[in-house]
Amino acid sequence: MNATELTRPHAATKPVRWAADVVAALREGARLRLDYSAQSLWRVDRTIEEIRRQGAPYAAVEHTLRGLGAYAGEVVVRLTGGEWWTTGGDHWIRTPDGRLWDPIDEARRCYHGDGSLRLLCRDAEGVAPRDFPARTHDGQ
Repeated sequence: MNATELTRPHAATKPVRWAADVVAALREGARLRLDYSAQSLWRVDRTIEEIRRQGAPYAAVEHTLRGLGAYAGEVVVRLTGGEWWTTGGDHWIRTPDGRLWDPIDEARRCYHGDGSLRLLCRDAEGVAPRDFPARTHDGQ
């Protein structure tokens, strides 16, 4: 266990693992390298769009979407200094400004054609243009 893992909240355990698993799977299967940067979320959004276009049933890609959402959450945590929170089996990011973000649900929204992990990250960083409403957990 490294120093970062020792200081991370317990709520981060599962999403960090889900993110690492999807990063490894995409590197091996699709030869897609994800580096936990905000720019990499463009590739994640495109990957989800391609899965959707192929017509994969939701049940077949549910774990992949969860992993991609967790990956986006880790990007937000690293960029903003936020942290993972959990309750009732759901996982969210709380950014230092107190807002809650649900990147795992946003990945599901992307799959259904109504979301963007890249824009969620921009909103969480506080650099989103006014045209894009924030995608927080409480819908605000």
